[in-house]
Amino acid sequence: LRETLQNLLHEQQTTSWDHPKMTQLFQSMDDLSHVRFSAYRTAMKSRRLQKALCLDLLELSIAQSVFDQHKLTHNGQLLEIPGIINCLSTIYRELQQVHPDLVNVPLCVDLCLNWLLKVYDSDRSGKVQVLSMKIGLFSLSKGPLKDKYKYLFAQVAGAAGVCNQRQLALLLHNSIQIPHQLGEAAAFGGRNMEPSVRSCFQNVS
Repeated sequence: LRETLQNLLHEQQTTSWDHPKMTQLFQSMDDLSHVRFSAYRTAMKSRRLQKALCLDLLELSIAQSVFDQHKLTHNGQLLEIPGIINCLSTIYRELQQVHPDLVNVPLCVDLCLNWLLKVYDSDRSGKVQVLSMKIGLFSLSKGPLKDKYKYLFAQVAGAAGVCNQRQLALLLHNSIQIPHQLGEAAAFGGRNMEPSVRSCFQNVS
């Protein structure tokens, strides 16, 4: 997959090719269409995706350590495919050491790369912003929701630990791409973040 994606991007500057197992995974989600409530349906799809990518094994501390190791501290930086692969390879090698029977490093890297590009590279540029990658991986990682919220908020907040409307919109925009890719964004207000951001700040003086 990695070589195929890079070749397609180099030759055509575009690609929509999916790993066969990724295609199979999303086809399997059709059997969840009978779930009536969108929140439950989205949760079930997210869980199936999380387990397929083995991100249910990823501790927040490991993810943070890997991002620091790769010096991915500038959230506005655009990562090209080789950089994404390097980071994912480190993450999955760490997971394989703890779960050798559950983690197939090459397959997991290919699937996670495929998923990140589907979610955050809609224009098929072959690049993903560091912030987007962090939000995607942390959202599906293992750990208490409170800890995830704290980490993700800190990624967009200013030096004083305060988040303005633009920064919150950036966080929500990146977050909503996950249910959008699962076909569930409409149930959560769609991709227009302005009303949600306004509601968060309506009582702020």
